[in-house]
Amino acid sequence: MNLIAVDIGNTNIKVGLFLEGEEKSVESVPGQDEQKLTGVLKANWEQIPLVKNSKEKKRDGVIVVSSVKPIWTALIEKIAREILAEKILVIGRDIPLPMDLSVKQSSNVGTDRVVAATAAYAVVEAAVAVANFGTAVTIDLVDDRGVFLGGVILPGFEISAKALSENTALLPEVTVTHPELPWGRDTTEAINNGLYYSAIGTLHEVIRRYAEKTGSWPQTVITGSGAKIIKEDCDFIDNYVPDLVIKGIALAYSKYLESKMDDAI
Repeated sequence: MNLIAVDIGNTNIKVGLFLEGEEKSVESVPGQDEQKLTGVLKANWEQIPLVKNSKEKKRDGVIVVSSVKPIWTALIEKIAREILAEKILVIGRDIPLPMDLSVKQSSNVGTDRVVAATAAYAVVEAAVAVANFGTAVTIDLVDDRGVFLGGVILPGFEISAKALSENTALLPEVTVTHPELPWGRDTTEAINNGLYYSAIGTLHEVIRRYAEKTGSWPQTVITGSGAKIIKEDCDFIDNYVPDLVIKGIALAYSKYLESKMDDAI
């Protein structure tokens, strides 16, 4: 299985290359940088082997997309069509969601949340909480049967820091980092620490409430750029997995291929 997995977020687009089912690379590109995005997609696509005996020099691979930003989905489609002469497959549109959902409106759930949950459950094979700390933070729950139950959504570090700065007269906008001390010795440190520890506290409280409701503490997996910052102080988590959504996209496509083979039998 050769594919390019594209994770379109609210701020960045991640491009992952898989050759023969093995992850080879993941690169993050600012979503508004069309030139760089085009270069990354082209460079990755050229690593996909050609179909044997193909006169048109067609490559033996696919481009699979999970997106939370339709305008950037259209941009990826344009690049694929005009530069690579390929179509893309979008999860939730061309490829079905890889996991059953027990929610009010499954069409409103971000596919990034579902594929990340799928990747986590595939490893744990038990109830699992999946937290993705990006532009927004999502903390989702999958039950023992592998059913996505839903979750919570809250602002990520950048949004929270910007909101504080824009809605106060004197507070600066900060970039959250690991604190030197629990207490802030100036305004910048105080804001940093407040955002940092509120993220950890929220994660722990949400997981605790999931556990109270279900009767057991779920395994917990965190991912995303913000997760890398807080993971050292989250002794209640089980795994930090970079690029979990990319892995989930590849898994979703693999499940799709398996279902097509089963239908053909």
